[in-house]
Amino acid sequence: MVASKAGSEREGEVERVYRLLKGWILDARLRPGDFLSEVDLARQCETSRTPVREACNLLSQEKWIQRIRHKGYMLPSISIREIVEVYEYRKLLECFNAERAAASATSDEIKALREIISIEDQTGVDMSAFLKANQEFHVRLGEIARNQRVLDQLNLTLEYVHRLDVLSTQRDNRAVPHRDIVRAIEARNGAEAARAMSDHINVSRDRMLRLFGT
Repeated sequence: MVASKAGSEREGEVERVYRLLKGWILDARLRPGDFLSEVDLARQCETSRTPVREACNLLSQEKWIQRIRHKGYMLPSISIREIVEVYEYRKLLECFNAERAAASATSDEIKALREIISIEDQTGVDMSAFLKANQEFHVRLGEIARNQRVLDQLNLTLEYVHRLDVLSTQRDNRAVPHRDIVRAIEARNGAEAARAMSDHINVSRDRMLRLFGT
């Protein structure tokens, strides 16, 4: 019983450190090219090296960080290929969601989408608030499409996109609007909703390629 309790506590600490480090990566507190040592991370996370090591192993398996043998870890640089592949996959998921939403969204769900993107009409909006609304819009649209497998994959993809968005707004804070997507959904035009989403993702992708491709 004692051993079982100790094991559960260790697993809980690993999960805490994993979530903490992943949050720092997604919010760009830890940036591409940064070197991470277990000693420094243990100090910052207020824990020992063992849960840090196990959490980093999980993050390494998910390709958020790279292990450097006998030295520590490094956050890999963002490649053009990664950006292209992520946005291609995102387009498959989100064009499907937009088309499905045009067919199935209730009036209340469309109203909720409009309320989320109302932040785009505000002047001098804080970019962290915009990014939060942006994430909420795409997740909500996935929920409206009512395909859990697609939504699960979208949530994983949006983690990577969120990190790119945070990094990009430090250099270019222009927003990519969603109005055309919502208009098409409200008009019950599935093909137009998918096209509007495709255009939206293309603009976002090209912006990232400009920022990270130089």
